[in-house]
Amino acid sequence: MSFPLLTATAALPAIGAIATAAVPATQRTAAKWLALLVSVATLVLAVVVLVRFDPDGDRYQLTESHAWIADFGVRYELGVDGIGVALIALTALLIPFIILAGWHDADPLETGSGRWRPTQGFFALILAVEAMVIISFEATDVFLFYIFFEAMLIPMYFLIGGFGDRAHQHGEKAAATQRSYAAVKFLLYNLAGGLVMLAAVIGLYVVAGNFSLTEIAEARANGSLEMSTSTERWLFLGFFLAFAVKAPMWPLHTWLPNAMQESTAPVAVLITAVVDKVGTFAMLRFCLQLFPEASKWATPAIMVLAVVSIIYGALLAVGQRDIKRLIAYASISHFGFIIMGIFAMTSQGQSGATLYMVNHGISTAALLLVAGFLISRRGSRLIADYGGVQKVAPVLAGTFLIGGLATLSLPGLAPFVSEFLVLVGTFTRYPVIGVIATFGIVLAALYTLVLYQRTMTGPLKPELARMPDLRVREIAVAAPLIVLLVFLGVYPKPLTDIVNPAVKQTMSDVQQKDPQPEAEAAK
Repeated sequence: MSFPLLTATAALPAIGAIATAAVPATQRTAAKWLALLVSVATLVLAVVVLVRFDPDGDRYQLTESHAWIADFGVRYELGVDGIGVALIALTALLIPFIILAGWHDADPLETGSGRWRPTQGFFALILAVEAMVIISFEATDVFLFYIFFEAMLIPMYFLIGGFGDRAHQHGEKAAATQRSYAAVKFLLYNLAGGLVMLAAVIGLYVVAGNFSLTEIAEARANGSLEMSTSTERWLFLGFFLAFAVKAPMWPLHTWLPNAMQESTAPVAVLITAVVDKVGTFAMLRFCLQLFPEASKWATPAIMVLAVVSIIYGALLAVGQRDIKRLIAYASISHFGFIIMGIFAMTSQGQSGATLYMVNHGISTAALLLVAGFLISRRGSRLIADYGGVQKVAPVLAGTFLIGGLATLSLPGLAPFVSEFLVLVGTFTRYPVIGVIATFGIVLAALYTLVLYQRTMTGPLKPELARMPDLRVREIAVAAPLIVLLVFLGVYPKPLTDIVNPAVKQTMSDVQQKDPQPEAEAAK
């Protein structure tokens, strides 16, 4: 039997989480180093998966299949396509930077109430989330996917509610109340979507008799599985609602700004750059593959909701006074682009959406982690408390600028390629939606440049006169992300070569072809 590489990639951080949690309370530094080493080892395994994956080979590779709950047709089935491989690599890449950036975020903190922050628990929970996200990208059994899709909410709940941002303007008691509110809101929104999905998963089993994604999709394709139009549409809506909450898409987005505002910067990156990608990934893997006709039926409404997300998120980002809330609303706008690309039903749109998931993860991590370093120095998230930072911390200001320029999709940085493909793919089928969506780019330039101008330029505030520049550990976090943004912006071919074959297969699932250019159609 071949080595279960996919299982190992997900199991290693899970085992690492248990080991980190078991480190004695007095050995906080040992727990940090253990978590970092486990995350690096997981990255090595993810690279092996990436190297062994053949873009021109079978759709799902490195597959594993074992009986689990045989009486109900549930199997432990794993497999990766090009989209899954890219997102596993993204997850494994970001976790070491998240751990390194949060090196001191869970150090003991004694307050008037005598509360302490358990360092071991913080890093163990991060590794637990990594394990669950990775296996969600690997699962080809719908029930197996559902279990981890929901299970990842528990460690995220404790990360948001138990390890909040120390930069709070209203005291520890108010901070604890707002953290609890944000954590509960996150959990309730996602659990509500998950319960609707559970009903749809059960309905799918009643119709298909099993939970295997590959078997159900094959049966749908060859006509051996009959599903009425109304049944398919209801099942699609059950799946899509859960994924739209996780994504998050307007109007199911309201949990995200609260969760990101109250979290530490590394946990906020974990939310928006890692966990939320499971929602958009699942739209491609499950909605389009299992319910192709319903996906086409729902496309016009979803495209409208996506473009509303783009404009709404960007407009609210312009008016924010809190740095992390601004980045949260910007992410809602970016997820609108991703969903728009998925449901444009063109190869350019879906390739762009997949690249956007990866590039948004890197750019948001760069911007948000550097913002976290900035906030930790001043002890405030409010934009108005900054000004002239580039005079005393030029390296911090420079990395912040590059992260911001990537967020507005500047040509030469990785997100530009993604956004361009999404807009081209959308315009060829939905020109009005494509034109409206371009206003999101204009607004992105506005909120990004205004944020930089108000925090980094202008007169230096006296309170910031002794602000230190980035330290070695912080440079080790920011520099590789900046390098990746430039490299993938100039040379995206390594990613497109992996993603494009999977996108073609997804297009085949929904029986869609790219619209012909008018010049060719006229010949």
